[in-house]
Amino acid sequence: MEKDGRVADAVAHWRNRFVSNGVPLADFHDVAAAVADWAGWCAAWSDRGAVHERLGREAMAERHFLSAGEHLTTAAACYHFGKFLFVHDQAAMRAAHQRAIQCRTDALPHLEPPGERVEIPWDGITLKGNLRKPRGIVRPPVVLMAMGLDSAKEEMDTNERVFLDRGMATLAFDGPGQGEAEYERPICPEYEEPAGAVLDYLETRPDVDASRVGIWGVSLGGYYAPRAAAYEKRLKACIALSGPFDWGASFENLPPLTRTAFIARSHSADEVAARAVAGRMTLAEAAPRIACPIFIVGGKLDRIVAAADAERLAGAVSGPAVLNMIDDATHVANNRIYRYRPQSADWMARQLGLH
Repeated sequence: MEKDGRVADAVAHWRNRFVSNGVPLADFHDVAAAVADWAGWCAAWSDRGAVHERLGREAMAERHFLSAGEHLTTAAACYHFGKFLFVHDQAAMRAAHQRAIQCRTDALPHLEPPGERVEIPWDGITLKGNLRKPRGIVRPPVVLMAMGLDSAKEEMDTNERVFLDRGMATLAFDGPGQGEAEYERPICPEYEEPAGAVLDYLETRPDVDASRVGIWGVSLGGYYAPRAAAYEKRLKACIALSGPFDWGASFENLPPLTRTAFIARSHSADEVAARAVAGRMTLAEAAPRIACPIFIVGGKLDRIVAAADAERLAGAVSGPAVLNMIDDATHVANNRIYRYRPQSADWMARQLGLH
């Protein structure tokens, strides 16, 4: 069965990400093999999400709450990956997105450690986030988790765990142009603005230590996090995973699905308008302002963001930088997560005073 080029691209570019972020390997193989036409992508992943959701609802009814949380989290990941690049069909995308949100929200109280859904005011809207705190630590430091172009907080379970296991709270949030906020606000190149609102919110929480906050960003979030760290001095450390140094320069070489998603989530009328937004997304002026410690991950096999961008960022910051360049890693090193996830979490724990 010949694959639609968009399906082939999604499978080739993202299979490691799906599995490393919570989709069972067998499910990935099953759905990827069954979908030939991009038009069927969202429905196929939603059908698989429904399998896990049903298991979660059954476990909930039987009061097996830990199992329920695990099943619903897997369901949320499947629904999310149905919608993540499906911007051409807004009705189908939104339906899958709502299922992802509901499943992850319902899972939060039953996770280990549990979490809660939070709402953060910013620029006339409310940003949504998931806050989780490690057990046994009074007022833990916090890692803000900045999403990328097509990621959302419902995808973050496995990324949260490495910080939680080391005594840090996590706050994964959907910023403008991301997740729940993508329908209300376009992508915001000046990401220190929403990040500042999240920091303001943390200062209202007596159960976390708002004086010890780091930021983590994945893919395009690997631009957002350093951008925020450059101008928001309350941030004590930054992790940047495969982020672009100059998104405008990268725009021409993006895979078609990624370019289409950027047009949609920047609320641009066309590709010309989207290029203008992308042109504002450069760290040329911001990077020298980054004085806090930064941990930068790049992959030499990255087909989305050139490895040279990680090297350029490391050379431009004014504070201490660790560059973890992985020779055989693809985008976000999802094929080699053992080469950066524990190392970056250990590093963040040190920066936030835990070791």
